[in-house]
Amino acid sequence: MSRASDAAIIDWATAERRVVVTLDSDFHAHLALGGLTFPSVIRVRQEGLSGNMLASLLPRVWPQIADALAAGAAITITDRDLRIRKLPIRINTRN
Repeated sequence: MSRASDAAIIDWATAERRVVVTLDSDFHAHLALGGLTFPSVIRVRQEGLSGNMLASLLPRVWPQIADALAAGAAITITDRDLRIRKLPIRINTRN
């Protein structure tokens, strides 16, 4: 699905009950703006991460995020931390 639109990926992942793993910040925005409860999205924010490094990273963090992913979550993995936000993401519209 490397050439599919973000919306198509989200639709497919929701229908198939899959988790989206991405380097793209747009997916969390789509979740928030759409008020979506699925699919769960893991955004990896680590510079210079190779495919092999990503493949070894996910099994290491999976025990910490598996329950949140099953319930619907937007997860960000950085060099320093792991952030989990339950879906739907509430947007504060107060000024």
